Amino acid sequence: MGNIFIVSLGCDKNRVDSEYMIGMLLADRHVLVDDPADADVILINSCCFIGDAKEESIQTILELAAYKETGRCKALVLTGCLAERYRDEIPKELPEVDALLGTNSYDEICHVIDEALQGAHPRICKPLTGFPEVHAKRVNTTGGYYAYLKIAEGCDKCCTYCVIPSVRGTYRSVPIEKLLQEAKQLVSDGAKELILVAQETTLYGIDLYGKRTLPKLLDELNQIPELQWIRLMYCYPEEITDELVAAIKRNDKVCHYLDMPIQHVSDRILKCMGRRTTRKDLRERIAMLRREIPDICLRTTLICGFPGETEENHQELLAFVRDMRFERLGAFCYSEEEGTKAAEMPGQIKEDEKKRRQSEIMALSEELIFAENEKRIGEILTVLVEGKLPEENVYVARTYRDAPEIDGYLFFPYEGELISGEQKKVTVTGTNEYDLIGEVL
Repeated sequence: MGNIFIVSLGCDKNRVDSEYMIGMLLADRHVLVDDPADADVILINSCCFIGDAKEESIQTILELAAYKETGRCKALVLTGCLAERYRDEIPKELPEVDALLGTNSYDEICHVIDEALQGAHPRICKPLTGFPEVHAKRVNTTGGYYAYLKIAEGCDKCCTYCVIPSVRGTYRSVPIEKLLQEAKQLVSDGAKELILVAQETTLYGIDLYGKRTLPKLLDELNQIPELQWIRLMYCYPEEITDELVAAIKRNDKVCHYLDMPIQHVSDRILKCMGRRTTRKDLRERIAMLRREIPDICLRTTLICGFPGETEENHQELLAFVRDMRFERLGAFCYSEEEGTKAAEMPGQIKEDEKKRRQSEIMALSEELIFAENEKRIGEILTVLVEGKLPEENVYVARTYRDAPEIDGYLFFPYEGELISGEQKKVTVTGTNEYDLIGEVL
């Protein structure tokens, strides 16, 4: 038994793994602390998806390792994608790390911590098949009223720029019975919104049931009492079927919001990326979604400066963004990752040129999103309360068009007391760049 300080880096899928580990640690009578100076063990759940994430993970290791000298820390444990990807290099390059767990091995966390506290240096990286055996209750760390539901692990797409298949394994779906049990527990603990995540949510069930089963999962989740919103993330455009669209339309708790990463629109670049769509496919899919669900909010992500991307390709991407008017958009500079096919491609682009192209995409997106927000003025929207700015007596909330941590907020004054997760109807009265301002009806 010891004091544990935990840092979870990277994506929401990684956060879910951290929440499982927290549940196991608490069940094993460890104590979580907020200050690393008070920790016997410092646990870092790391990310390495792109260069910036890798750098953040390494910097975090170095900063927190200092508490071995200035605090009471006896062991620093590294888990997650960086640990999996560089399992052989880390003991040599980062001797500050005392113990290491791969992405599919976090069910060994209590055992590893016990060994590390005794001076051992365990390193466990199980095969990337199946799932860790976790019997403790997962602990939600979002603040309570929303939670991430990870419905699958790994990926089979093998995009040429991506390391995920090598650090997370092949695509494998969580059985629907287990997901429903976990979802009901999260809602019972106070979650009003469930956010479905995976490396790709749209293929859910293909490996277990021989067909895409996300529509059925949505039907089942929609029946959970007290659950208010279901949000879909990481939907690959080529896998968005008529059946999925019909499920979104018939289930009233499913937000009319779709996170659909397209990465690019140049047919040549898409082919080089290993993506399975064309510009024509994307245009048709977006048109279908907006026709079938007129109030849908589409979020996408783009990669700028992929090897061989010409200025013409960049302008093609700008034109597509201008035409499609995505309601939410993130653009990222291509990251050259060792071990990927893209890293070996000719035509690698200089960093300053990547950043210029990214800046132009984001500037255009801001212009479009700010203009779209102006059109919201006068609308009546249902929001979920997220918190309060007490000094201003203003509440912070989100609409169905806003995923937590990545999208905008709606602010409204209110004299009464509201709790996080409570729903209110507000009239939009103004905007502030990405955010909206409103008044309670």
